[in-house]
Amino acid sequence: MATTPPSQYEARHLSVLEGLEAVRKRPGMYIGSTDSRGLMHCLWEIIDNSVDEALGGFGTSIDVVLHADDSVEVRDTARGIPVDIEPKTGLTGVEVVFTKLHAGGKFGGGSYAASGGLHGVGASVVNALSERLDVEVDRGGKTHAMSFHRGEPGTFADGPDGPTPDATFTPFENGSVLRVVGKAPKAATGTRIRYWADRQIFTRGAAFVTDDLVKRAQQTAFLVPGLTIRVRDERPVTTADTEGNQPLESVFSYEGGISEFVDFLAPDKAVTDTWRLQGTGHYTETVPVLNDHGQMVSTDVKRECEVDIALRWGEGYETVTRSFVNIISTPKGGSHQTGFDAGLLKFLKDQVTSNARRLKVGNDKLEKDDILAGLTAVLTVRLPEPQFEGQTKEVLGTPAVRQIVSNVVAREMAAIYASPKRDDKTQAAAVLDKIVTEMKSRIAARAHKETQRRKNALESSSLPSKLVDCRSSDVSSSELFIVEGDSALGTARAARNSEYQALLPIRGKILNVQKASVSDMLSNLECASIIQVIGAGSGRSFDLDVARYGKVIIMSDADVDGAHIRTLLLTLFFRYMRPMIEAGRVFAAVPPLHRVVVINPGSKPNETIYTYSEAELHGVLAGLKKSGKKYQDPIQRYKGLGEMDAEQLATTTMDRTNRMLRRVKVEDAENAGRVFELLMGNDVAPRKEFIIDGAGLARERIDT
Repeated sequence: MATTPPSQYEARHLSVLEGLEAVRKRPGMYIGSTDSRGLMHCLWEIIDNSVDEALGGFGTSIDVVLHADDSVEVRDTARGIPVDIEPKTGLTGVEVVFTKLHAGGKFGGGSYAASGGLHGVGASVVNALSERLDVEVDRGGKTHAMSFHRGEPGTFADGPDGPTPDATFTPFENGSVLRVVGKAPKAATGTRIRYWADRQIFTRGAAFVTDDLVKRAQQTAFLVPGLTIRVRDERPVTTADTEGNQPLESVFSYEGGISEFVDFLAPDKAVTDTWRLQGTGHYTETVPVLNDHGQMVSTDVKRECEVDIALRWGEGYETVTRSFVNIISTPKGGSHQTGFDAGLLKFLKDQVTSNARRLKVGNDKLEKDDILAGLTAVLTVRLPEPQFEGQTKEVLGTPAVRQIVSNVVAREMAAIYASPKRDDKTQAAAVLDKIVTEMKSRIAARAHKETQRRKNALESSSLPSKLVDCRSSDVSSSELFIVEGDSALGTARAARNSEYQALLPIRGKILNVQKASVSDMLSNLECASIIQVIGAGSGRSFDLDVARYGKVIIMSDADVDGAHIRTLLLTLFFRYMRPMIEAGRVFAAVPPLHRVVVINPGSKPNETIYTYSEAELHGVLAGLKKSGKKYQDPIQRYKGLGEMDAEQLATTTMDRTNRMLRRVKVEDAENAGRVFELLMGNDVAPRKEFIIDGAGLARERIDT
């Protein structure tokens, strides 16, 4: 690759690169990291610029294309980056946006009433961290273009194969040129940006994550009604279920707003309709402003903050909240989230106090978790020049927003509770009943934990009589085996190490808790026994620190019924004891499927080989035939644990030195919840379609 000779590296190059060089030296300050997360953050910066245009009413479509050469392209139909000369710098608007830090239309309030940008460094940072960046702008009936190499403007000598970062680059010497490369319809405007991330900056293995991109695109489409976002992945696909490496494309467009988003996010049945809380507030902010003499002057600026919240309560106890500032996600919250929580807590506390006699509250006090149980909410605020804590924009720092959001929540909730409509009255009362029930459950669970002690657990009658406990009180070494049926219990009792292995038999298939209510689950004998034996509570009150066993091992038969029982048990753990799974303390035992007895000649004792799959069995038998060894026929096929004697069960499944366990993991709780709902929920049609399309995947997804 051609580089600029030292003799041509003049003052003009220094002025262009002096700011961007700091970005290249400290990329983490601007994009958080240099792995896939940082790579994705660069893409968010470009996409967010197009979304800000759509928020301002300019443009209705955004296309994101992941090209096969590892470049990415973002196209929009907005106004297009200005192509005229910016008077202070003497550069075109395109060059200012892509080479100057803290410069752009998001400063001064003239171009955007509200935007996600704070520092004005998004496009310029992406440019600095790209080996090559090309931009095309349609304005005034012409298509303008400019290219950059690691932040420096110039031209690439592309060949017939199209643009590539390896093409010879020639920087501009005396002045930059915004090329006119074609004609565009007079009414057509828009911007196309394509860039290749610099592999000198990003770590090996950093890549664009399609799933994250699609999820973000769908989220943005919810937040900007009427905006169409297309995501197209043209990179080679290596999965077996994709034929011909066809590009993957997703299109999202929603006419509804955040109310529709709440309905999409909600994991449970609704107790209330989706309520919409909207309002505005004003505040004064002192900011430094650059005057005509180039001096920074502190100026009081009056700001307006628009608040839009959609929320509903459901029958479950999970809390799902999403917060946004100018459609930029703030996963770690900030002043707007704090104001929402404070306003909701204060209002509902006052309502509970006012209705204390009907609700039979007594002297108990509400906590935030009681109110948030079963709540699904999307919180959005719009304000000019928001203050974020860091360029990654994960936490809103503007302090005045807290009180504005709190006031809007209190005022709009009061209007709902004062509504004369019958539905509003019924739903408002249902919310109070729900949060008081959550409060009483929390208090009861806390009282139970305070009185429960391992040392006297067996001395009380609280534990099920069918529990065969271990002698050790060391939680870290103890194991609870949940076994299927009394026949397996008898064998397992003789096979276990009674020092640290406990047994709990269950009778047949337990209740499908994905379909059942909490009260039905607690009244089910088998479910209640499991929760009682583990001793850490259930649901929101589950406390991993007081669990009585270090490992919980599901030991079921190696047949269809056994797989179903294991699935039902895992559903129980996922729904009501999820911290056990998240901590890696739930396992599935892997008993063998076959027992092969190799006949040895003479007085030498026969050899026993256990196999765990049909493929392994065929491999063992082929090896025996090849070596000329004989084996007993027919091969024993274990259909249930009860077919093993105690020695065989101990050797293959329970003895720590020889056994194999499959750890149950939940790396993405949200996606796992959707899989459980698909496999175990009330909606039959999607489950039937899933089973038909891939009958073998159901067990694999649950087990892993």
